[in-house]
Amino acid sequence: MRIALGQINTKVADFSGNCQKILTYAEEAYAQGAEMIVFPELSICGYPPLDLLTYDSFVQRNLSALQKLCEDLPKQIAAVVGFVEANPEQAGKPLYNSAAVLFNGQVIFTQAKTLLPSYDVFDEHRYFASAPSCSLFEFGGRKIGIMICEDLWAENFDEMNRGYAQDPVDIAASQGADMIISISASPFHIGKMEKRIDVVRRISRAYGIPAVYVNAVGANDSLIFDGRSMVVDAQSRVQIVCEPFSEQIYVYDEDQPGSFVLQDEDVYGDLNQALVLGIRDYLKKTGFSRVNIGLSGGIDSALAAALAVEALGPDHVHAYAMPSRFSSSHSLTDAMQLSENLGITCEEISIEPMFSAALESLKESFRDRPADVTEENIQARIRGLLLMAWSNKMGSLLITTGNKSEIAVGYCTLYGDMNGGLAVLGDLFKTEVFELCRSINRKAGYDLIPDSILTKPPSAELRPGQLDQDSLPPYEILDDILRQHLLACRSVEDITASGHDLEVVKHVIRLVEGSEYKRRQSAIVLKVSSKAFGPGRRIPIARRIYETEGIS
Repeated sequence: MRIALGQINTKVADFSGNCQKILTYAEEAYAQGAEMIVFPELSICGYPPLDLLTYDSFVQRNLSALQKLCEDLPKQIAAVVGFVEANPEQAGKPLYNSAAVLFNGQVIFTQAKTLLPSYDVFDEHRYFASAPSCSLFEFGGRKIGIMICEDLWAENFDEMNRGYAQDPVDIAASQGADMIISISASPFHIGKMEKRIDVVRRISRAYGIPAVYVNAVGANDSLIFDGRSMVVDAQSRVQIVCEPFSEQIYVYDEDQPGSFVLQDEDVYGDLNQALVLGIRDYLKKTGFSRVNIGLSGGIDSALAAALAVEALGPDHVHAYAMPSRFSSSHSLTDAMQLSENLGITCEEISIEPMFSAALESLKESFRDRPADVTEENIQARIRGLLLMAWSNKMGSLLITTGNKSEIAVGYCTLYGDMNGGLAVLGDLFKTEVFELCRSINRKAGYDLIPDSILTKPPSAELRPGQLDQDSLPPYEILDDILRQHLLACRSVEDITASGHDLEVVKHVIRLVEGSEYKRRQSAIVLKVSSKAFGPGRRIPIARRIYETEGIS
């Protein structure tokens, strides 16, 4: 059988646009001789629809779109698409996350999703009922079992999941399935590709049947989908892995096995592509066409600007350098050199007059009180005000430049440098920011991001001689503690046993958990790790920080 993989980028609630894309790809697949084409999970309505599912009008539009797609598709090719199906039962959730097989103007088969994830960014139990049963359909002489994303991951062990009580693939195999098709919307994070390939190959090896896996590509809000749809044959050999981070159609012919060679994961190449896609799709799908950014001469704003230019082109990125009395001359020079390298306009606006006016206005109220972080934050908030003013006037999206390390410990200012609509680097630790900058320079073949930015000690430059490490542990130490605490959910004792000073660990965790109120007010973070700030990490704001108590 010749099966096409329709790796497409859908937009949530764009029923007509999504269906037109499905139709175009199906017509192309048919022209290439495919008998069937497979599209991602919830491809009719886009993933994830979240609480749009609580509106009956949304569900009905999705069903109408499915019916129209049935009528419009070429009659000679079958299409597997994802849609929202009504649950006819009176009890339980009113909807299913389902797959439909469309052929010859009809829906010839549907299968609801069995395993509903409720960990990290997923909350499908909120909306969907689990499939009441699993069954096969026959097409092209094959008995095919359809899985929907999590259905492949019955042995998925997560911090809130000890594996599932049933295995849809095992059920399908016991019914005589000789092929598995999986439609998926599996978000990207570093290391995810290898896990997916291992899962699909393990299924093929266990049951001796081929597996066709089609994943979404694109970005919706904080989630980035990398595609990498694949085919694994009955001998557990990977026949094809589609291009990452781009739409693609690939026609697989079972009678003509390939000789695909798996490439090692390029961590920083993937991070680069993921963040560029995240920026581009966020703007495109929300209606913005340009961004603005504050350039401090530091590494974070330099990386954010470089990624924005790659995503949108230099004509759609506008920068501001906003020096104060504490800014070093080389910071302004570095910002201007970076702007020249990127081909973007960078305006210089001194914040000194506004800062002086603010200090004068507060002089009487603050009398007899020494300068402290308050005056530092005033500078950040003046910069935030100016950047938001340009954003408002020009209809531009302000992107924030804070990294995960800073956001974790609250080394950021509410209504200041946290202003903006998209946190581009919010899921990159500071050490990863440095590595990604070096990767970009290697790819460019020269110091696109000036070496002086990479080599100078990080500083907010909000007081004389200030360095980040006046307030924080060295970033190599800080980031390792944060990885263990945030990603691995390890205890203070375990982190200390790995080689860190107890008091440093306790200090860092107090900073992290005491800064939750700030993160609740931050821009959405583009997720590129296994655990990002946002919906995947839900921590109470008003609570006792118990983690560091009673440990000495």
